[in-house]
Amino acid sequence: MENNIIIPKSSLDFLHQLKENNNKPWFETNKPKYLIELNHIETFAGALLHELSKTDVLKTTSGKKSVYRIYRDIRFSKDKTPFKTFWGGSYTRATKERRGGYYFHLEQGNSFFGGGFWGPNAADLKRIRNEFAHDAEPMQKILQSKSFVTNFGTLQGEQLKTAPKGFDVNHEAIDLLRYKQFLVIKRFTDDEVLSPLFLEQALETFKNMRPFFDYMSEVLTTDINGASIL
Repeated sequence: MENNIIIPKSSLDFLHQLKENNNKPWFETNKPKYLIELNHIETFAGALLHELSKTDVLKTTSGKKSVYRIYRDIRFSKDKTPFKTFWGGSYTRATKERRGGYYFHLEQGNSFFGGGFWGPNAADLKRIRNEFAHDAEPMQKILQSKSFVTNFGTLQGEQLKTAPKGFDVNHEAIDLLRYKQFLVIKRFTDDEVLSPLFLEQALETFKNMRPFFDYMSEVLTTDINGASIL
């Protein structure tokens, strides 16, 4: 573990300055500073990718490729500010056998690491719900485990207000069946982000998502009888 790799305070401070000066002239004037801070984030993301790759198989090839562009797509947005005010990035799991993705978001006062299924397609969502309706116990055990509760609290994501079509509103697993997204999130204070131990904490956070990912991967790569659909 490369514990000497940190998120410097200047990387969060730059975002705060950008938030107060979210315009192209200011950014162009301060672009050399931006590139220095971006390098810090890419270095951290690369070290985290290296460590995470020891226990998972990832498609993302480098820290640089994991970090999102700072430029916002404003074509269809009412918010016309040109730049994001956070450092964000993700790692994609490799092959059809491994589902779910890792995400990190670094921002002064609003840093978190997350993972899961942000926008499952209709077929995946139906398969997940059918599994929960058939036997919700494996997922409930994961969500009630000490590791999950300590790190993530509860499963998060958008939910229907009533039962999804084709499912009984009184089903014993209705709380799971209502989910449209399946997300796990752990938040960090600024002090935690800037700590020399943050790389290790970030790695452990992602590793603690694996029981959830592995279960969902098994569901999404098999039919209701457990036979592979790959």
